[in-house]
Amino acid sequence: MSAKHRIVVGLSGGVDSAVTAHLLKAQGHEVVGIFMKNWEDDDDSEYCSSNQDFVDAAAVADVIGIEIEHVNFAAEYKDRVFAEFLREYSAGRTPNPDVLCNAEIKFKAFLDHAMRLGAEKIATGHYARVRYHDESSQHQLLKGLDPSKDQSYFLHRLTQAQLAKTLFPVGELHKTEVRRIAAEIGLPNAKKKDSTGICFIGERPFREFLNRYLQTQPGPIKDERGRRIGEHVGLSFYTLGQRQGLGIGGVKEKGAKNGAPPGQAARGGGDHAPWYVARKDMASNTLYAVQGHDHPWLLSHELVFDDAAWTAGAAPAAGAYAAKTRYRQQDAACTLSKGEQTGAFRLRFAEPQWAVTPGQSAVLYDGEVCLGGGVIAAAATLESETNPASALA
Repeated sequence: MSAKHRIVVGLSGGVDSAVTAHLLKAQGHEVVGIFMKNWEDDDDSEYCSSNQDFVDAAAVADVIGIEIEHVNFAAEYKDRVFAEFLREYSAGRTPNPDVLCNAEIKFKAFLDHAMRLGAEKIATGHYARVRYHDESSQHQLLKGLDPSKDQSYFLHRLTQAQLAKTLFPVGELHKTEVRRIAAEIGLPNAKKKDSTGICFIGERPFREFLNRYLQTQPGPIKDERGRRIGEHVGLSFYTLGQRQGLGIGGVKEKGAKNGAPPGQAARGGGDHAPWYVARKDMASNTLYAVQGHDHPWLLSHELVFDDAAWTAGAAPAAGAYAAKTRYRQQDAACTLSKGEQTGAFRLRFAEPQWAVTPGQSAVLYDGEVCLGGGVIAAAATLESETNPASALA
């Protein structure tokens, strides 16, 4: 990008956005920083540190020599992101708020605000890249060069219009290089740890937080044979594959099962093998847990997703691709086809995927290019291949 632009950078207070602003300023662009405040309900708590983050962002702006503006998008966040977040949890699904937050706040509300300030481009500290593809005359979303930090999964809902206005400078770097640059130029947050937790809400005891917004209805936890093995505090508080916080121990077998010797527990592990959340039955308010990481109820060859968004504006052709069903997962070879319902798509994987979770995002890749994806609606487990009654709808 040789031309000089007025670029508005989302400064979060973290090191990635700080180095983003520095790199663009060093290239000769006119850079303005914006700090986004998007959560107000308990902003004075120990878990929501937006005040400290703004202090850090302002200190960064001072060192780099750019202006910074504090903008409040709390109303937009609550209406567009948090309300949907709660709806999904209430329905027993596990949403990914970072995906929706990027689509609705960082690359919509923030982008619109930046354009009103006369920006030609916006930039964030995401580990991803944008490339203009001459043959298709389209902008492509690419993985970040640091495979351990790639965030294209969270950005898969971005449109052509959004990609055309967006820069991801640190997507060309590894995290170690970003920290080195930050230390070299004396940024005060060079060693600040990476943020985790809910987008803009921060790190906090998750069950305690959700309990303030969702009604709880305790119910039974059962094993694969329908035996009651514990009690859950409310289906919304659990996600498929969850191991911690179930409050159940081993259940001894009194006889042989599935060809196993007497005394050995259910498929996937022995008497003391860990328990994992495997299913939620909303109608009966029952949580099902199984023993063993590789239990058939936790493995899926196939899934259906809907609410699809494609960076090119249209779905790719049916065929062979790779996909992720959760962040930090390795790309998994799969075949894309149309689903039976309008707007739905089906992925069939070469190898079974673990704990495929409704509400999470299935994101499709063609090599380093992120094509888009959608929200997982249902998955077929290995068990359903021998039990058609539980097969994918």
